[in-house]
Amino acid sequence: MEMKPQTAPAGRVEFEGFTEEESVRLQRAGVFVSTIEQLKAWARANSLWPLTFGLACCAIEMMGTGASHYDLDRFGIIFRASPRQSDVMIVAGTVTKKMGPLLRRLYDQMPDPKWVVAMGSCATAGGPYVRSYAVMKGVDQAVPVDVYIPGCPPSPPALIYGLTKLQEKIRAEARRKVGRA
Repeated sequence: MEMKPQTAPAGRVEFEGFTEEESVRLQRAGVFVSTIEQLKAWARANSLWPLTFGLACCAIEMMGTGASHYDLDRFGIIFRASPRQSDVMIVAGTVTKKMGPLLRRLYDQMPDPKWVVAMGSCATAGGPYVRSYAVMKGVDQAVPVDVYIPGCPPSPPALIYGLTKLQEKIRAEARRKVGRA
């Protein structure tokens, strides 16, 4: 049954075939009504598999976030070592101009949809090495970045906060896509 929102009399919103009272009754019974796009976004947001791309001291904080004290597994975030099994790239540390093309190659090998998180001041803007001839002035010169996490190095709670913001962004993209259809 196709479920398109329609405006009902008296300003109520109902799905085709269901009134508002029926929807409430179904929700109380444990049944929910949604779109396939929102369901896919929920699955994508709650099962992020980041590619570990640790280049400097921020990588130690990233590893600490995945360890038992902060435990990213409870958020459905499991680190992968292969770009072909990852949908998020966490760039943690200083990116040199020599490393930029390799970073781009790994990004291109990731399946769509894919997202990038720049972790630390070196990955976001070059950090203390910004005046060096060999350091990129931010990883966004090589790949498009979705979430920036500031700090030198950022703490594990900051990384968790950035990843939850990425989850919110994924859900918001699905809502926009449903609104356009």
